[in-house]
Amino acid sequence: MPPRPRLKPFVRVSLQRHSPPVGIRPASTTSCLYARRIDLPTSSPFFRSRSSIRAYSSSPSPSAEQAPPSRWHSDLKARVGKCIMFGCSQEQSRRAAAVMQALATEWRALTAGAEGFLTGGRRGLEDQQVVWGEMDSFGHVNNTNYIRYAESARVNWIIHFAAVDPRNGAAWRELMTPKSTGLIMKSIKADYKFPMTYPDTISAYHKLRSLPSATDTSLVLDCIILSHGHRRVAARTEEDVVVYDYRAARKTPVPSFALDTFRDVWRRQEEEIRRARARIWELMALVEGLEKETWDRPDAVEDMGAAGKGTGKS
Repeated sequence: MPPRPRLKPFVRVSLQRHSPPVGIRPASTTSCLYARRIDLPTSSPFFRSRSSIRAYSSSPSPSAEQAPPSRWHSDLKARVGKCIMFGCSQEQSRRAAAVMQALATEWRALTAGAEGFLTGGRRGLEDQQVVWGEMDSFGHVNNTNYIRYAESARVNWIIHFAAVDPRNGAAWRELMTPKSTGLIMKSIKADYKFPMTYPDTISAYHKLRSLPSATDTSLVLDCIILSHGHRRVAARTEEDVVVYDYRAARKTPVPSFALDTFRDVWRRQEEEIRRARARIWELMALVEGLEKETWDRPDAVEDMGAAGKGTGKS
C-alpha cells in the first residue's frame, strides 16, 4: 500500500466552556473533558456553501432506526464550528459545548452501537496502544496487525461469557482450548478503511452477524477496529468460526449453553442499534437547531473577531 498522501491545511477553532453543559444527558459510563480545540480540514463540511448545508440540514427528519451518515462524528464537529464562527450567545455556547462534550465522551459507544457492537465489560480489545514497531516500510500499521487485533478481541469476547454465564464458565473457557469442544477459524476477510499510523489507540469489538440455530456448526462474526485518533472505523473483518469436537475430530453444532447466551446477545445487539442511532440523530437535531439560530438565517453575519474591526474608519 503506498504512503498516505499529505493532509490538507487545518483551521483551528477554540471553544471555551464557562459553565456545565445543559440540554444533553451525560455519558453513562465515561467521565472526561471534551476537546477544547476543533481541527477542521479545509475540505470539511465546515466550508460548504450556505445553500448546500441548508439543503443538508432541512432534509426530512429520519427515523430513529435509520443508519446515520458514515462521517456523522466529524460532520457534527464541523457544523458546530461553523455556528461558533458566526457567533453564539451564552446559551448557544453552552449548548455547543454540551454537543462537543457528548462527541468526545460517547463517540466510541455510539459508533460501535449504531452497528450493533456492544462495548465495555471486557467484551473486546479496548484501549490498545499502537506501537511504533507495528508500522512497516510504507509508514503505516502493517495489515497483519489488524488480524491480530481482531484475534485478541475475539478471544476476549468469548472468554467474557464465562463471567456472564458463570454456571457454564468452564465450558466457555474451554472453547478457546483444544480439549473438547472448541472454536477453529475457518476464514477471515479484512476490509481496510484507511492507513493508521503511530501513535494511535485502537478498540476492537465483535458481534453476531446472525442468530445461530441448534443445527449450525459455525458462527459468522463481524468485527470493527476503531481508531481513537481518527474516531472512526479503521478496518473491518468478517470471520467464519467453526465449532469443532476435538475428541471426535469433526464439526459439531453450537453447544446448547452457548445458544441461550447468544439469543440474549442478539437481543441486546438489536436494542443497542436502536439506542445508539436515536442518540446520534438527537445530537444531529440539536446541531441543526444551533445552525438555524446562528448562521442559517437571513441576517446572519460571520463573526470575524478583531480582524473584522480593523476597517480603518475613525
